[in-house]
Amino acid sequence: MHGYTSNKDAYLKRLRRVEGQVRGLQRMVDNDEYCIDVLTQISAATKALQAVSLGLLDEHLKHCVAQAAAEGGPVADEKIREASEAISRLVRS
Repeated sequence: MHGYTSNKDAYLKRLRRVEGQVRGLQRMVDNDEYCIDVLTQISAATKALQAVSLGLLDEHLKHCVAQAAAEGGPVADEKIREASEAISRLVRS
């Protein structure tokens, strides 16, 4: 079981909302909307995805990494490395 399982419905709802935002962006471009308006909506969709990412990362740290750290050994080292790499990717985005 993954750490986010208990909040799966909330994550899916948020992702569906982002999906709707992206479809709206496609319509805006198709309708030749004003550039700044499109960019504003892109920023909103990006922030929404970042919020989902941070929530998933938090769940991963609380569940997967904490459990592995309690057990120790190479599995713990691997989970911590994975989390560090995920954080690095998020910071760069």
